[in-house]
Parts: sequence; structure tokens; C-alpha cells
Amino acid sequence: MSAIPAQTPPPTRRSNGWIAWLIVAALLVAAGAWGWYAWQARTQRDREAQADAGQRLDAVEGRIDAIRRDQRSQLQRLQQADATNRVLRDEVLGIGQRSSLIEDTVSKLADPNRHGAQALRLDETELLLNMAQQRLLIAGDLEGARRAYVLAGNVLDGIDDPAYLSLRQTLQQERAGLDALGVEPRVRAMAELDALAQTISTAPVETHASVPTDAPWWRRAFATLIDVQPSDRTVAVQPSDRIAAAAGLQLEISLARAAAERRDQAGFRSALQRCEGWMTRLWPPSPMLDKQREQLRAIGARELSLSLPTLGSTLQQLRQLRTAG
Repeated sequence: MSAIPAQTPPPTRRSNGWIAWLIVAALLVAAGAWGWYAWQARTQRDREAQADAGQRLDAVEGRIDAIRRDQRSQLQRLQQADATNRVLRDEVLGIGQRSSLIEDTVSKLADPNRHGAQALRLDETELLLNMAQQRLLIAGDLEGARRAYVLAGNVLDGIDDPAYLSLRQTLQQERAGLDALGVEPRVRAMAELDALAQTISTAPVETHASVPTDAPWWRRAFATLIDVQPSDRTVAVQPSDRIAAAAGLQLEISLARAAAERRDQAGFRSALQRCEGWMTRLWPPSPMLDKQREQLRAIGARELSLSLPTLGSTLQQLRQLRTAG
């Protein structure tokens, strides 16, 4: 009998399966590696894109800030230019106004009907007359006003126009009125008050009358112990009362001086009336007291303001002539 050859067993499916699983695992690892690499690359690209965008945004913001600074500087320059233009415009307007005034003045001086030198003399005369009037009314400077009127007369004498002949006559009349005033009323009243105040301050002290030698014996005996005085007497005897009365008198005299300085006629007379009351406290009834009171009343009756009807007539006439001319 022939021998039957041995047959090799067929390969099992188990040996083929683990190879397949190995291939699948390799493919999965390769796919994961590729996906991780792709994710890393994409993340890097995103980071680079964000960094590029941030740089571009910073550059844009820097450019915007530079543009804003340029705008502010341009706005400041425009404002400065506008202010400069306004100043220049005002200066140009002022120059135009001054030019027109100069042209007007030159035309007036060149006008043969006005006579430039005569116009200047009239301007100087008007200025001097106005100055004299103000010095007389405000400061009470009579001598200064007289000097100003003399200067105005000298300037007016240089005008040979017969139209101003009446103006010279008016100026002479006004100067004569000023010369007739003598001393300024307020100054004279204050000088008289000061002179009277020096005599009032030396008021004598009332002394007790001595007892006659032919008086009764009881009167002569008690004269040094008893002082009989009337109850209604007003003369101060005690030193403290006389000091207070003298202080009150000096205070009222000072108030009278202040009222005279400001030409307050009512206040001046009221202060002098109160001075008269203090005089009765210092002086006993006597002819000297009556004389002092009469002088005080005479001073109070004086006017402190100037009464000159022709004051300002020359200035008014000059202005009327210049307006009419």
C-alpha cells in the first residue's frame, strides 16, 4: 500500500487578523500625527495673524494720534492766524480813522476861511478859559484863575479878526469882576475863623468876686467858707468842666473848617452856632463875649461860594462864535 502524504494545515484567520489590526493602528497613528501637525500649523498661523493684526492696529492708532496732533496744531495755527487777522484789521481800521482825522485837521488848517493859526489860538484860548473856570469852581484857586484869564487875554490879543472884538470886551469885564473879588470867600472865612479861634482859646477863668470891706461882719467872716452862686449859671468854673468845654469848642471849630472846605454853607453855620453855645460856657457875660459872638455871627453870615454873574460868559460866547463860524 502506498503511503498517504501528509497535508499542511491551512493558515488560520487569527494570524491574518492581527496584521490587519496592526495596519489599522499604524494608519490611526499616522492620521493623528498628521492632524496634530495640521492643528499646530493652524494655531501658529492664527498666532502670527493675531500678532500681525495687533501690529497693524498699533500702527493705525499711532497714525490716528499723529493725525489728531496735526489737527490740533493746525487748529491752534488757525486760531492764532484768526486773532492776528483781527488785530491787523483793528489796526488797519485805527490807521484809517487816524488818517481821516489827520486829513480833516489838515483840511481845516488849510481852509483859508478858518485861518489855521487863528484856529489854534482860539483852541488855546478856549482851553485856558475852561481851565480857569474849573480851577475857580472846583479848587477855589482865585489866583490861578486870574493867571489863566491873563494868558487867555494875551492869546486872544494875537487874533486880528474884528469878529472877536466883542469877545475881548467880554473877557475884560470878566477879568474886572475877578479882580473885584479880592480874596476868595472861602479862604477869607477860614482865615477869619482861625483868627477868632486864637482869641477864643484864651478865655479868662471867672474868679470869685472879693468881699467888699464895708460888708457886714457875718459876710466877711463866712466869705472863705461859703460860696454863693446862682443856680442857673452856665459858665464853667471847675477845671474839668472848662477842659470839656474848650474841647467841645475846638471840635466845633474843626467841623466848621471842614464844612468851609467843602463849601457846605448850612453845616458851616450850624457849627458856628454850636461854637457860640460853648463860648457861653467859657466866657462870663461881658462886652468882650458880646464882641466875640458878633464876630462869630458875622463870619457865619459870609458866603462860601463865589457869586460872579459874569463867570463863564467869555467861554460861552467863544463857543457860540466858533459854532456860528
